[in-house]
Amino acid sequence: MSYRNKRVAEVIKEAVANIILQDLSDPNFDFVTVTQAKISRDLKNATVYFSIFGDKEQQNRTLAHLNRAKGLIRHLLAKHVTLRYLPELYFELDTLILKERKVGEILDGLHQAENQDKKDEKQN
Repeated sequence: MSYRNKRVAEVIKEAVANIILQDLSDPNFDFVTVTQAKISRDLKNATVYFSIFGDKEQQNRTLAHLNRAKGLIRHLLAKHVTLRYLPELYFELDTLILKERKVGEILDGLHQAENQDKKDEKQN
């Protein structure tokens, strides 16, 4: 990805995050965090990744709401960002955070098991 594409992706990420946080008064977006944006080489498509704490149902509901509001978000984005072509927006759930959390839980479980083994050895 070129330097320009990275800059545009970062600007879009920040602008979309501000739009969701400040301009949309939908309670479904209260706990949405925009984590990153990726933009195509021709700058015509942008995928915005988000995370939300909650169960799978809440995450799917939020994704559906974001997809329904994408026209409004894109309209508001045009007011925040000046580009020759305003990219078409696509939203996706950022699963990296969920994977990191699972790895953390596994590591915590291993650490607890190791500590329990040490306690058992001391008792014997």
